[in-house]
Amino acid sequence: MNITKNTEGKTLNIALEGRLDTTTAPQLEAEFNQSIADNTELILDFANLEYLSSAGLRVLLAVQKTMNKQGKMIIRNVNEVISEVFEVTGFSDILTIE
Repeated sequence: MNITKNTEGKTLNIALEGRLDTTTAPQLEAEFNQSIADNTELILDFANLEYLSSAGLRVLLAVQKTMNKQGKMIIRNVNEVISEVFEVTGFSDILTIE
């Protein structure tokens, strides 16, 4: 999985490419832990995310809880496969997806 990030003011933009699964979830979690502290908005771009496992969902839920305390998290450009995962698991009711 490739992670591309940039910061604009208090907004952190992170684009994910590839697979967010058991192997790559710890990498993303470490990136979040290192990067989100000073930001009030987190925007995740899933345009190039191909797969999302339960390990990836766990990381997203943890980050959502953190961002609820300090601002907001938005997920953009979700493809049909990832959207179906969000729907089946109920995450579409928890996350802000645009």
